[in-house]
Amino acid sequence: MVSIRDALSSAADEGIITPAQAEKLVPFLLATDTGASDEKRAAAGSALLAYDALEAEESEQPRFVRGFHDILITIGVIVALVGLWGIGSLFAVFPAIVILAEILIRRQRLALPAVALTVALAHWTVMFALLVVEVAAPEGLDTLTDWLMVLPIFTAVMAAFYWRYRVPSALAATLLSLFLLAMDIVLVLLSKVLGSAELITEHTGLTASIFLISALGIFSAAMSYDIADPTRKSRQSDVAFWLHLAAAPALLYAMLSFIFLRNVSGEWWGDATSPSDAAAVLAIVIAFMAVGLIIDRRAFVTSGLLSLGLAIWTILQRGGVDFSDYFSVTVLAVGVVVLMIGIFWQVLRRAIVSVLPAGITSRLHPVYRAKG
Repeated sequence: MVSIRDALSSAADEGIITPAQAEKLVPFLLATDTGASDEKRAAAGSALLAYDALEAEESEQPRFVRGFHDILITIGVIVALVGLWGIGSLFAVFPAIVILAEILIRRQRLALPAVALTVALAHWTVMFALLVVEVAAPEGLDTLTDWLMVLPIFTAVMAAFYWRYRVPSALAATLLSLFLLAMDIVLVLLSKVLGSAELITEHTGLTASIFLISALGIFSAAMSYDIADPTRKSRQSDVAFWLHLAAAPALLYAMLSFIFLRNVSGEWWGDATSPSDAAAVLAIVIAFMAVGLIIDRRAFVTSGLLSLGLAIWTILQRGGVDFSDYFSVTVLAVGVVVLMIGIFWQVLRRAIVSVLPAGITSRLHPVYRAKG
């Protein structure tokens, strides 16, 4: 009698299904076979664990690395642009970026070099815009007003780069700069209305609220791209990836700013930080990790690791727990958390998503549900 695995392998060889689909069907069919022996069910359990690992690996794969050739070219791009910047300054770098983009992005469609060139162009644009402001703008302007002139230049350049080359990270940078520009406009207007030259430090609650609203806007934009491509097969998923990469830390630190309002412009973690402050930070980080699991975006886990470590260290040191080496214990705790979430990502995601309404889960990246 032909085994399930052999049958699926034959189907893949015949082109009926793909090899990847065959690997995914093996654990499902073994687990649902009511006549299967204990050995087969044990094999199904092992296969399900392997499938979970495969799903976790494939669930968030932005298309910017396709092989070592991309990596080699990217190294060359970075080294060449750094050297050129040192020799000819920013005026020589821009033509080089354009020429390389025409060759590597428009003609050869290389993904990782496209990301590197986008980052290089973003850096060049900021430096160029700051130079324009320094030369053309009146003296004595505050930082917020300076950026009110820098951000439109940045937005225009990145939008043109995306229009020409269709690089997802360039579109994400364009959208992000629009949100930053809107936030900057609001802050400048409020500083004029309130007559405050130091709005951020003098009106901490107000500015923290503005930061939070802006971060929520970036997150909403990222989710709109995720919802538009729940299976993550198109360029929209890559745009969502880069937006989430910005939205996660923005949201986190916007929320943390409400806890540390007394030190918005100073040191957040200092002698005044209490165990209750640390516990509040810990709760926010845990909530962020849950959000990351729900939407299947790891940026919401990684963005909170530093805050997680500082919160654990504060609770241990100032909560009366006696350790000879708080640093090592904290690092160990953070490492264990990362490993547990990473290893059991799909298991944890299934557990959380299973209690959500179908109206929500239907719009999220699909989660594999084991049958038993």
